[in-house]
Amino acid sequence: MSMSPALQLWMQPRLQQVEDALSRWIDAAAPADLGQAMRYAVLDGGKRLRPLLVMATAQALGGTKEQQADLRAACALELIHAYSLVHDDMPCMDNDVLRRGKPTVHVQFGQAQALLAGDALQSLAFEFLTPEAGDATIQARCCALLARASGYWGMAGGQAMDLAHVGQRMPLQDLQQMHRLKTGALLLCGVQMGAVCAGLHQGPRWQALERFGQTLGLAFQVVDDVLDVTADSATLGKTAGKDAQADKPTYVSALGLAQAQAWADELAQQAQQALTDTGLTEEPLTMLRELTRWVVQRTH
Repeated sequence: MSMSPALQLWMQPRLQQVEDALSRWIDAAAPADLGQAMRYAVLDGGKRLRPLLVMATAQALGGTKEQQADLRAACALELIHAYSLVHDDMPCMDNDVLRRGKPTVHVQFGQAQALLAGDALQSLAFEFLTPEAGDATIQARCCALLARASGYWGMAGGQAMDLAHVGQRMPLQDLQQMHRLKTGALLLCGVQMGAVCAGLHQGPRWQALERFGQTLGLAFQVVDDVLDVTADSATLGKTAGKDAQADKPTYVSALGLAQAQAWADELAQQAQQALTDTGLTEEPLTMLRELTRWVVQRTH
């Protein structure tokens, strides 16, 4: 995965923060080995792009208004993402056996335990967002954003559209809407929650950051579709070529490989312009710009 030394230096302590917090807060002693399945699903893997977007956005806006607000939001978002992967990989959905370079949760722990682990991770996400000593306004706003992004007008709705269109062609407009929900909603939510943790709730700067998150989310999915065709399973950490085997509509099947790659680059430029439109000076935006480049240049 191609990234600048500056991004690597910024990411390393924050990734460790997220990993340490998730390890502390997901109780291994949960009943009947449920905690073990949850920890297996979340720890020691993944790009952690969504948590990084929370933290980079909050930093760009001057920092959070209360201690650990962005860390809790980052971890909550990662739990929702992890639960979605556990459920998506199950036989009733995408039926995959490899995730983050290791057997999927249902392969390792059985389907019933995987289903419960996903359920518990979803609930735990909202517990993370609502510590007793926290700012109630920030908590309520973040809970509302995360609930919508993960529900039927977000990730779950997009996944439903995806499953409903296996073996069917989709107009490009419908394909974009599906991925705005399935993938883009949680990435946008990372930007939104980072802004809320920094005390921003509305106005032109909020709108520019929303455009950034929406465009970046779409670019991420286009690159995912390209990598499904061009990368191998060892590099991806999941089964390569799965979309084509399942006859799912993708940007590569709709546009062709070269045009899909070109569109990802165009979307990255649009995301960069949205950051400029926030009116923030360049230094605070550095990590958001670097994360945008990373999304488009990544190899898995």
